[in-house]
Amino acid sequence: MAFLHPPCSSPTSQTTSRLPFTPLIAASSHLSSTQKPTQLSNWVSEFRSKSLNLVLSGALTLGLSLSGVGPVEAKVGVNKPELLPKEFSPVIDVAGFLSDGQEKRLAQEIDNIEKDTGFKLRVLAQNYPDTPGLAIKDFWQVDDRTIVFVADPTFGNILNFNVGASVDLDVPRSFWSRLAGKYGNVFYWKEKGEDGAIEAAVVAISSCLKEPVGSDNCSEVK
Repeated sequence: MAFLHPPCSSPTSQTTSRLPFTPLIAASSHLSSTQKPTQLSNWVSEFRSKSLNLVLSGALTLGLSLSGVGPVEAKVGVNKPELLPKEFSPVIDVAGFLSDGQEKRLAQEIDNIEKDTGFKLRVLAQNYPDTPGLAIKDFWQVDDRTIVFVADPTFGNILNFNVGASVDLDVPRSFWSRLAGKYGNVFYWKEKGEDGAIEAAVVAISSCLKEPVGSDNCSEVK
């Protein structure tokens, strides 16, 4: 799960950044040819594991946001497995935003995405602090190919995303910001409803993931 720094409060000044890999790679130039791949691989695995735990502990309480929604670091981690459904579902709506029919349609679209692209989209609709939080990590088996979409209107913009490292390589980070700006803003979901914003976002994500990877993929939010 790619680690993203908490967003700036102003949408216009929002930035995202990666933890610096360059110093490690530079330092590895002193290793032997047999040491380089092993040590670098071990470091990356450890980094991803730590990043995943950190992201989930803060992000799934609200969503470590690419939408410029507010101070995620101020939220306390939540772990309420009792709020999980008894059977597996890629859509969990503890906030009651979606009808049964909408949940089924979204689940079908998510299943199609996974079959077509190999990426796993998971949707959590919540009103913090009423959320399963960390319990989702094991329930959904979140990994590098997982997108966790947290729909929570707590700070205005309802769309929040956590993207796995493999997704981050294929989908420009600007896509998530533009998606949140188009369908997550207060004016949109107040008019269309929380359910309307969630459905529109899933359709846009599906369209993006199915595009061929290239310099201009996901350049439009559909």
